[in-house]
Amino acid sequence: MSRNDELLTVPQVLSELGGVSRRTFYRWRELGNAPVCIQLPNHELRVWRSDLVNWLNSRRGAA
Repeated sequence: MSRNDELLTVPQVLSELGGVSRRTFYRWRELGNAPVCIQLPNHELRVWRSDLVNWLNSRRGAA
């Protein structure tokens, strides 16, 4: 995580992923295939941009 890293909301992550549906994202989470998420005290999820980028890079070989 760098100093310029930012926390993304689930809608921001879905947009970054090209419009993946919220349902698909949560299914990926259930299966353990989603980027690392942080659950806030109000139960909302956030994803560090660096974790999203690392997750995307790890998916390159899976294609």
